[in-house]
Amino acid sequence: MSEPVDLLLTGGTVVTMDPAWTVVPEGAVAVRGREIVAVGPAGELARRYAARETIDCTGCAVIPGLINGHAHVPMSLLRGMTADQQLDVWLFGYMFPVESKFVDEEFSYVGTLLSCAEMLRGGTTTFVDMYYFEEQVARAAEEAGMRAICGQTVMRLPTPDAASFDEGLERARRFIEEWSGHERIVPTVAPHAPYTCTDRIYQEAAALCRKYGVPLITHLSETAREVEESIREREVTPIRYARRVGAFDVPCIAAHCTHATEDDIRLLREARAGAVPCPTSNLKLASGIAPYKRLIDAGVRTGLGTDGPASNDDQDMFTEIQLAALLPKGVSGDPTAVPAREALALATCWGARAVHLEHLVGSLEPHKRADIAVVELGKLHSAPRYFYSPEAIYSHLVYGARAADVRHVLVDGRVLVRDRALLTLDEEAILARAQAISARIDEFLASRERNLMAKILALGGVQQAEIFEIQVKARLGPDSEDKVRRILEDPRVTITKTSIRTQYDTYFLFKNRERIRIREDHRTDPGARPEPKYTITLMAEAIRGEYPHAIVLSRARYTAPADHTVRFYREYFQPDKVVELEKRRRRWRIMYREHDFAINLDTLLGGSDSGPYLEIKSRTWSSRDAAERAALIGELLAIAGVDERDLVNQEYVEMA
Repeated sequence: MSEPVDLLLTGGTVVTMDPAWTVVPEGAVAVRGREIVAVGPAGELARRYAARETIDCTGCAVIPGLINGHAHVPMSLLRGMTADQQLDVWLFGYMFPVESKFVDEEFSYVGTLLSCAEMLRGGTTTFVDMYYFEEQVARAAEEAGMRAICGQTVMRLPTPDAASFDEGLERARRFIEEWSGHERIVPTVAPHAPYTCTDRIYQEAAALCRKYGVPLITHLSETAREVEESIREREVTPIRYARRVGAFDVPCIAAHCTHATEDDIRLLREARAGAVPCPTSNLKLASGIAPYKRLIDAGVRTGLGTDGPASNDDQDMFTEIQLAALLPKGVSGDPTAVPAREALALATCWGARAVHLEHLVGSLEPHKRADIAVVELGKLHSAPRYFYSPEAIYSHLVYGARAADVRHVLVDGRVLVRDRALLTLDEEAILARAQAISARIDEFLASRERNLMAKILALGGVQQAEIFEIQVKARLGPDSEDKVRRILEDPRVTITKTSIRTQYDTYFLFKNRERIRIREDHRTDPGARPEPKYTITLMAEAIRGEYPHAIVLSRARYTAPADHTVRFYREYFQPDKVVELEKRRRRWRIMYREHDFAINLDTLLGGSDSGPYLEIKSRTWSSRDAAERAALIGELLAIAGVDERDLVNQEYVEMA
């Protein structure tokens, strides 16, 4: 008597991805409930089982559902927002500012629905996510019917859903408790990366994972710069740092590992941590090419991911599989480096090991969950087919198949895609909601790109300095010290502070006559701070002619710590012209007639006219006070005995 089953997928080439790499040319898969009960020849299973429903898979490959080992699925709403940027410009200049303004529960939910629809249509049945409002990611994945490991992101910086990392860790704990025990959703915590986290964040995140029996998700060694900075600041690579702070004391999923060293690879293997490169994203952001073959040969649990749609821009695992096969060949000159079968394994059986789900999914074997994708072959781009070798099917799938070839998809034995139609999600409704959110972001970005102030504010930490700066310059001769001393020794002058410094200024000039100055300020006077100070300042066009004595008035000054490189700011602001200056400066801060002034004696380095120059300046919030201080600057010039002919009606950047 035939044994009853719920579903029989029959007639296709069954690519099991089991330990023996079994391929059944005219095979079948029997499913009861959420599990696979048998895999074998179609005729044999037809005799053994009476199926409530049979799906004809003739002309198709029946494969394990694909596993996207690293993603930020709500970021599908940021797809195409910006491109062709360095990682730091992309992240700090665009992603973080937009996320801080627009990411909320609705954003995470709708973005995940959009991603789930895309992934299911492309044969992906499991994904690993790290983002904000992760309970909404879990909610959307549950509604779509997908399997997911959902990591609540934690950083030392404020995030869209947590003002502090303490709050972020507490949010992660509540999320894990709320979703613990779900059949398809694994809730967990995701410390973002060593460069955005602290020892304590990693240690407490690992403690949460240990308590609730869930894996830890993080980014490690994505860029060469990240590795260099980690070695400089911590004396270890990001991967060894992760081990030091306990990230490997629990099952770990380490995204990227693009610049893993030989020592790092050994650590990953010993820790049984999953390494998940993201080929397209790593290429698009110029992060590099992961050492796929070295990871595989060393026995590291290696998978594949798409990363976020904002840096990819799709979630097509077939593209990632193909790149994982091609890139190692191209960089090594060895066409056998990562064969097609191994590339497919990275998104199936090996990918399941990398995300610690190999006991449930990744291969078509009895007692595993029925997460299955049916891929149509023999189309124009994948025809003709060859059958002389069982290995040929891997070549067809890896080098010829596309996401659009996926015909049916099952998760836990439930059909989610039938004949390319999504059964659990309303595509049109999702697209409409996604476009409505993107329209608001588009308006914000269009406005910001026209406004330097908005672009500076988007970086955070910006404060408005005194809105008026009044200054005058004079070119001095050999008696420069005497002229300065006359001011300092005047009985009405009180010296409040002195300093000696070297300043390196980079000016970004724009056609609207606004300018941005990035300053690296090194003090060399005894007792001064040992480390340089970095600032970025936005200044409007200077105004001349309002006051006598060639006094220049600047308005609308905003300043912030410059915590990125000059290269970052140049790529972010895209100035029309860049001017660099270096000067040696002796400065005296003084009080004169109850107002504060800076007396600077400057020597310009590298120019045709080095000076020295006397600069007198003061800042204030008040326009009336600015006029009064301008008059007092005239008095200080008279005290110094500066001739009107020595006055310079330019700023240093204009003299360069």
